[in-house]
Amino acid sequence: MSPSELSALLPILITAAAASALTAAAGFYSKHGFVAGFTMAAFALSFASIFIAAPAAPIAVSSLLVVDGFALFFMGLIYAAAFAVALLSYGYNGGAGGKHTEYYILLLLSALGAAVLAGSRHFASFFLGLEILSVSLFGLAAYMRSPKGNEAGLKYLVLAGASSAFLVFGMALVYAATGSMEFSAASALATRGGGPLSLAGMALIVAGAGFKLAVVPFHGWTPDVYEGAPAPVGAFIASVSKGAVVAVLMRLMGGSLASGGPLFTFLAAVAVASMFAGNLLALFQENVKRVLAYSSIAHLGYLLVAFLASGSFAAGAVAFYLAAYFVSIIGAFGVVTVLSVNGSDVDSLESYRGLAWRRPLIGAVFTAMLLSLAGIPLTAGFVGKFYLVAAGAASSMWILVLSLALSSVIGFYYYLRIILVLFSPSPRELPAEAEVHPAGSAALMALFAVLVFMGVYPGPFLSLVGAAASGLWQ
Repeated sequence: MSPSELSALLPILITAAAASALTAAAGFYSKHGFVAGFTMAAFALSFASIFIAAPAAPIAVSSLLVVDGFALFFMGLIYAAAFAVALLSYGYNGGAGGKHTEYYILLLLSALGAAVLAGSRHFASFFLGLEILSVSLFGLAAYMRSPKGNEAGLKYLVLAGASSAFLVFGMALVYAATGSMEFSAASALATRGGGPLSLAGMALIVAGAGFKLAVVPFHGWTPDVYEGAPAPVGAFIASVSKGAVVAVLMRLMGGSLASGGPLFTFLAAVAVASMFAGNLLALFQENVKRVLAYSSIAHLGYLLVAFLASGSFAAGAVAFYLAAYFVSIIGAFGVVTVLSVNGSDVDSLESYRGLAWRRPLIGAVFTAMLLSLAGIPLTAGFVGKFYLVAAGAASSMWILVLSLALSSVIGFYYYLRIILVLFSPSPRELPAEAEVHPAGSAALMALFAVLVFMGVYPGPFLSLVGAAASGLWQ
């Protein structure tokens, strides 16, 4: 391996080395403060190493990985999100006390799998990264060992195993049809179509990825897993896990789908169903984490609008929207995290009644995150949704654009409903509230600042996204 290839892989190598070192050190020293600090330092170092890797890009590292602007952008997004989740997790897990080594090892490994997905260009690296990510999330989802947590871990295990089976079978059929395991062969199939064998293979790959993304009709596990998993883990699943799968799908087939072909038609139907089902099901929820779960289904439906469009502008729209969604969803779950007491998540809607008066700063952050998810102006979510609509309109996908607009109106109701609860008078009998850990406060303030910056002055970030996406979809 050449020095250029090693420098290009530096972010992935640092994360892998950190996970291995933490596993080796766990038997000797496992204080929570040290472990959490080591994990956050590893994520910060991995993020910083992207700037070292950038001069070597674009470069293909064997037939498995490619490190280019697109891969580095998503790696940066993954490591920044993982750092925020680790920071939130520190306070959630009790500050400096206790031992939570396994939690942070799994968090490092899941980020490693997501980073591998961002640079994958071969089915072997696709499957390897996906399994590293998924297997780590099984343990994280059931980490608190509560009845709901055990249920969440078990459901995620079974359904992720089933989706992996779909993916592997689909990969095998594509290989049988093309004689190649590289993404370029699958992209050619998506462009020009193929025989029954290749079409069945691509359909199974899309179905397997659909489970990971939790789009309709593969969404049934989402609310139960989000509710049962610890709040920071829910943030990680909703953001990093889904973002990594979107990244690998963008390289696999994005921008090359033949308009009007069977795969395009199927994904368009999935997008419309996800937008409406996610928003409509969220209307009836009394649990904040379940609302966010159904909301995430709708947001992946929105994302598919630009995914199905063509050109580098559409690729940039997907990337920007994912970044805005990462900030908003991690911030929303972050509020649940900092309010939780002794590992018991405060997720009942009634527990948030009057929060804006009891804790104004947290109430303001939560309001901003919900407004961003709703797509209200002056937030990152509004700019992201605007670019999704522009990408869909540029490709004349008017049914999808109209569905996005109508379903977003439905979404306003349940976001505003939560905001109304936040500003309602406080109940006479207040639930037990935890002292907000400084680490959690710092994470929320940073996310709030990024959210406002991306909404008020998105120019620098749009330039970064445009540079990263250029050349990906022609």
